[in-house]
Amino acid sequence: MSDLITESPVSNQPDWTVSELSGALKRTVEDAFGHVRVRGEISGYRGPHSSGHAYFSLKDTNARLDAVVWKTSFSRLKLKPEEGLEVVAIGRITTFPGKSSYQIVIEQLEYAGAGAIMAMLEERKRRLAAEGLFAPERKRRPPFLPRVIGVVTSPTGAVIRDILHRLSDRFPRRVLVWPVRVQGDTCGPEVAAAIRGFNALEPGGPIPRPDVLIVARGGGSLEDLLGFSDEAVVRAAAESAIPLISAVGHETDVTLIDFAADVRAPTPTAAAEMAVPVRGELLAAIQAGGARLSATMARAGERRRADLRSLARLLPSADTLLAVPRQRLDLAAGRLPRALKANAAAHRLQLTRAEGRLSPHRLTQLVAGRRERFTLVAGRLDAALRANANAHRERIHRARERFEGQHARLDPAWRRLLAERGRRLDAIGKLMGALSYRGVLARGFALVRAADGQPLRSAAAIASGQGLDIEFADGHVGAVAGERGPDAPPPTATRPPSPPSKRATRGRGAKAETKTLPNPPAQPTLFDD
Repeated sequence: MSDLITESPVSNQPDWTVSELSGALKRTVEDAFGHVRVRGEISGYRGPHSSGHAYFSLKDTNARLDAVVWKTSFSRLKLKPEEGLEVVAIGRITTFPGKSSYQIVIEQLEYAGAGAIMAMLEERKRRLAAEGLFAPERKRRPPFLPRVIGVVTSPTGAVIRDILHRLSDRFPRRVLVWPVRVQGDTCGPEVAAAIRGFNALEPGGPIPRPDVLIVARGGGSLEDLLGFSDEAVVRAAAESAIPLISAVGHETDVTLIDFAADVRAPTPTAAAEMAVPVRGELLAAIQAGGARLSATMARAGERRRADLRSLARLLPSADTLLAVPRQRLDLAAGRLPRALKANAAAHRLQLTRAEGRLSPHRLTQLVAGRRERFTLVAGRLDAALRANANAHRERIHRARERFEGQHARLDPAWRRLLAERGRRLDAIGKLMGALSYRGVLARGFALVRAADGQPLRSAAAIASGQGLDIEFADGHVGAVAGERGPDAPPPTATRPPSPPSKRATRGRGAKAETKTLPNPPAQPTLFDD
């Protein structure tokens, strides 16, 4: 019985590799959806990744779309992503072969209408209120008559002219204007920087520190006033040590800075009225108060004079007060001559008795006895001083001999100690050189660290897309980890690693980073009324 041999059918359809099919799908999707506008709600946003890229999703009631914002595009976004914010995302659709999924690479974000803006503002207001930034106990009363007023507004608009004109009419004060843009993408950062800049001025410095701040802008649409609801502006207003008056828009316009400010004014002109009193009214009140004070002092003086006259009539006369003391003085004057004579006689008797005891012979004996005692004490003192000097001289001689002996032994001992310490130091240096990991790096190995500087000891501890720092013997190289399949063979080093290219490479290559310094804040302009 012959064996039956079965053959598999031959197909004319070519075989695709997984990479070829993924590449073809990627090109098809990108050609069909080169540039799209997608409306949805941001979900799963946790801030930028350590690499600088941002990953989240756009969703609606029925579907979900992965989204990514590359680091280079994230810094140029006018609207930053926020969790739960409804936006219109502008970008291109592409695929991610590593997960067999598609995603949108976002290049620009816009609000999805006024309703989305209001929802974002309500959510931001709730979050900042929960932090206590709008608490009434944080608010302070502006000074009654400030010496210097700081104004944060546009230097070319009608708002600053209205404020200066109103201040000139009511009470001329010195005004410092910090010029900012009052709408647009840079409005919020500039206003926050202006508030913090005024607070950073030193009291008594070349630029006077304001006693009160006014943040002002004319009316506008909800989008025009959005910069004054920026979170940085609200935090700067809440942290301001200088009392702040918010005067943004008309009375019906509400921004988040109004809740963080110490006082909210309906218009910029009303803010100027709140900042200073009316000079004429103040002068009239002072004059009226001065007149009342003068009349009160006159009435008080007249009343006290009347009281003094009443009390003076109740006092006794001088003769009545001095009658008894005068009589006592006359009696004492009559007894004084007899008392003086008796006192003189008693002292004369005491002197006569003392004269008998102080004869010249007695005094001579006393002086001789004292001289003899002084001679004996002087002899004993001289002998004691000589003995004490000899004892000190002997102790000094013995101390000098001990010092010379110790000095002679010190130099050899010091030299032996230095030699021993030098040998120990050389041994420790050789041991450190033998145990240092830099010797291993010099033999061609490399040390891999995470972005926070912690060394990585296994490939399983490295995640895809994680930033790495690779240290060679001659320097450091930054890199980003790519994906590697579980069956892929480990890479083998066939030649020494070449220096990193200046251009960013794909996969595990190093990425060049650039930093742009922020523009310095504008200098304040000085107006004197």
